[in-house]
Amino acid sequence: MAERDILERGLRALALELSEQQRDRLMRYLALLVKWNRAYNLTAIRDPEEMVTKHLLDSLAVVPFVSGERLLDVGTGAGLPGIPLAIVYPDKLFELLDSNGKKTRFLVQVVADLALPNVTVHHKRIESGELAPVYDGILSRAFASLADMTRDCGPLLAVGGELLAMKGQYPEQELSQLPKPYIVKGSHALVVPNLAGERHLIKIGLPERGGS
Repeated sequence: MAERDILERGLRALALELSEQQRDRLMRYLALLVKWNRAYNLTAIRDPEEMVTKHLLDSLAVVPFVSGERLLDVGTGAGLPGIPLAIVYPDKLFELLDSNGKKTRFLVQVVADLALPNVTVHHKRIESGELAPVYDGILSRAFASLADMTRDCGPLLAVGGELLAMKGQYPEQELSQLPKPYIVKGSHALVVPNLAGERHLIKIGLPERGGS
């Protein structure tokens, strides 16, 4: 199966050693995404092989930089990067948030079909005020700007928590507009197997001294 071969080669390139069960779950997630996408329009990408690279491997490229026990994926859409990361890290708790009902219904089905007890799905907006500041990490591939992400997600970080923004090109202009007191805690150029173009992960948090 071409998709499985692309995934296996990508995992080797990323130096990720996953169990057979984890690799099977990633493939089952892909199959569900392909099936539901026909009716629900979950992603503009239609080709399953392209989905492996642009969705699965793109999400898995951030695995080495994810820490903490409780993580929130904001604007998760079809579950990216939350579902792949939850498969890799069964000991971490992942909460997936999206305001689109079709997408969250899909995610509820994914969680049930793949038996992912470490995943919770929220059908709401980040601005709802219904979430508590308990997250060690908040991830997103969807925020328009880092300023918006700090405004809407920053208050939900636990002490010492970090925002993890997945970007294409290095967002120099956005970083210059980062509101105080937030600072850049890390910047990582990501290499996604088979994917042309730049990818970056930006970690943002509060200064350790006096920051909470």
